[in-house]
Amino acid sequence: MNSNTEKLQKVLARAGLGSRREMETAISDGRVKVNGQVAKLGDRIEVRDRVSLDDNPVNLRADAEVPRRVIMYNKPEGELCTRKDPEGRRTVFERLPRLKGERWIAIGRLDINTSGLLLFTTDGELANRLMHPSTQIEREYAVRVMGHVQREHVVAMVEGVMLEDGPARFTDVQEFGGEGINTWFHVVIMEGRNREVRRLWESQGLTVSRLKRVRYGNIFLDKRAKAGEWVELTQEEIDDLSAMAGLEPRKVPSLTPEEQNRWSRDKNKRRPVRAMRKPRGAPHSR
Repeated sequence: MNSNTEKLQKVLARAGLGSRREMETAISDGRVKVNGQVAKLGDRIEVRDRVSLDDNPVNLRADAEVPRRVIMYNKPEGELCTRKDPEGRRTVFERLPRLKGERWIAIGRLDINTSGLLLFTTDGELANRLMHPSTQIEREYAVRVMGHVQREHVVAMVEGVMLEDGPARFTDVQEFGGEGINTWFHVVIMEGRNREVRRLWESQGLTVSRLKRVRYGNIFLDKRAKAGEWVELTQEEIDDLSAMAGLEPRKVPSLTPEEQNRWSRDKNKRRPVRAMRKPRGAPHSR
């Protein structure tokens, strides 16, 4: 095997055209060509090969040449984690800064009724590794639970519950108080299966009345990113995420004037993200 070759889907993902899974689908659908021939899954290429997606040339670059950008977005309730919605509902991608020749790739998803931290990157390989179950990255949520939560409920969810798609558990559960029949908790989970946090509480006969993701790995939701706003991560934080995913850090080049214009937002939205301490009071207080 030629040591200079890489899997086609990996190179396309690194070029910012989508996640590795999306690129695998594009290859399977016959939308990718290599040196004028329709590609197939399993193909390996070199950077010097001519590659096109939907008949549009792809600018291939070596791994170290591709800048790695990551932004944090504070998702409001009611937005979908999809690029387009047939019903015309708002999606998370509508508020993100525009890119030229690349696209934002969501690192994980949140359902329509869940708010909070979403990470987006231009690096498909980084997204793929951060989402893969083997990476074992903590996701922390603030949860408002309706009903009387007893100690045995918490113990059961920490020890593990069998859901319809397999076993699930929280690695940590901390109570943060509340009023009436509603109590706030912070919970930590190591994977991102569909509605997993809600389903764990429902397994104990309890209802989640509000759910907000506040941390992904070492990135905390920054209070300066209000609902519907984004902030760009610092180089240090991107390097930390890369290390967590088992990737070498990359130096982000200076932005060109054109890129500066595309990224222009008010200063509060573009300040670097800093990890917040977990609030001592109720998570919904401002």
